[in-house]
Amino acid sequence: MVMGDLVREVDVVVVGGGPGGYSAAFRCADLGLETLIVDGDGRLGGACLHEGCIPSKALLHVAHVIAEAERARELGVEFGPPQVALDPLRKWKAERVVGKLAKGLAGVARAKKVEVVNGRGVFEGARSLRVEGEAPQTIRFGHAIVATGSEPAALPGVTPGERIMDSTAALEVPDVPERLLVVGGGYIGLELGQVYAALGSRVTLVEMADGLLPGVDPDLVQPLARAVGKQFAEIRLGTRIDGLREVGAEVEAAFGGPPARFDRALVAVGRRPRSAGLGLETTRARVDGRGFIAVDGSCRTDDPRIFAIGDVTGEPMLAHRAMRQGKVVAEVIAGRPAAFDNVVVPAVVFTDPEVAWCGVSEAAARAAGREVKVARFAWAASGRAATLGRADGLTKLVAEAATGRLIGVGLVGPGAGELIAEGALAVENALLAEDVAATIHAHPTLSEGFMEAAESLLG
Repeated sequence: MVMGDLVREVDVVVVGGGPGGYSAAFRCADLGLETLIVDGDGRLGGACLHEGCIPSKALLHVAHVIAEAERARELGVEFGPPQVALDPLRKWKAERVVGKLAKGLAGVARAKKVEVVNGRGVFEGARSLRVEGEAPQTIRFGHAIVATGSEPAALPGVTPGERIMDSTAALEVPDVPERLLVVGGGYIGLELGQVYAALGSRVTLVEMADGLLPGVDPDLVQPLARAVGKQFAEIRLGTRIDGLREVGAEVEAAFGGPPARFDRALVAVGRRPRSAGLGLETTRARVDGRGFIAVDGSCRTDDPRIFAIGDVTGEPMLAHRAMRQGKVVAEVIAGRPAAFDNVVVPAVVFTDPEVAWCGVSEAAARAAGREVKVARFAWAASGRAATLGRADGLTKLVAEAATGRLIGVGLVGPGAGELIAEGALAVENALLAEDVAATIHAHPTLSEGFMEAAESLLG
């Protein structure tokens, strides 16, 4: 502590104001705990609101509108070529979407009397946090929650620049490059690749693995792969980037053969935890070799007064996982019985078509030696999908062979991100295929696919 610094005492200090951090802080306040958030940007929402989930989904909505206008031609409706004005687009994203949500969070914090301190939080021990910034101070706490999230991972040997972008820079839409290279075939590369393709870029995607969305059920990936195969100029799988550098007003990429030239490149090779420089070495909290903070079932670190939640604790790096963990931690600190023991954490890729899943995949179940039954309902047989002109969807259920208990759900198609909630509810609550089949689903809806697939499991 520096002489003259302000010293404050609170019940709970939360380091990081993202979805996990503010969810934890708000719940702590509801439970009567004096709570303070320390955030390096002095704002709530974190990367999810300002640099990730929300702005990307806003841009994906624009891409969806353009795609729907194009598909309308098949229905006899002609709108003409889209005219994209980037300044109004950026303003809408920044003010009407991100800005509005940020103001809402700030209002909730004021109402709950949760103060947000602008500065970098660094632990000085198991009871003290130093805030570095314009107004340095020391926070003495009863408990601390680390919720510092993650940041885009870098490609080894490649330095981001004006034309070599990470996902944060790409979401600013500095322009619509004629030729865009996307490095990485995971959800970030595919989502932003579709955005730029819709806006007019010729997109070349390079992925080191042999398929898109590595690790995701191939049955779900296949319809998306067909779609991006038509949208992108080129997709190169099983390909490693040997070099990437800016040359004047272009980006030169080496991935086999003569170097290729692009106007911009997007590096989307995953995310890494923000755990460095937090002073955790002054506590008993343990950080592994990849930078993830080790926690138990209550999200408590090896230091009993310090908890960690969200991306900084490992996969899956999803905002809704962090939010659930934050609420659990608040309950634990308040002395209530709670644990992060959820069976499923649903995942969604907001491409067109969307891909969503939860629970155990067919491949994982069989690899573990579990006897399962699998049902697939193709949306080509769905009346609602037909009315939308979208027969490219699939509903897939994985159930225990002996009991019929649902253990995994997968979806691909428009609205899959909304539909997965029913799958998560079913798996989380150990419902049987019979339970889903006997539940009347409205007709005609895409959700009927759950009922149809479950019926086929009854034999």
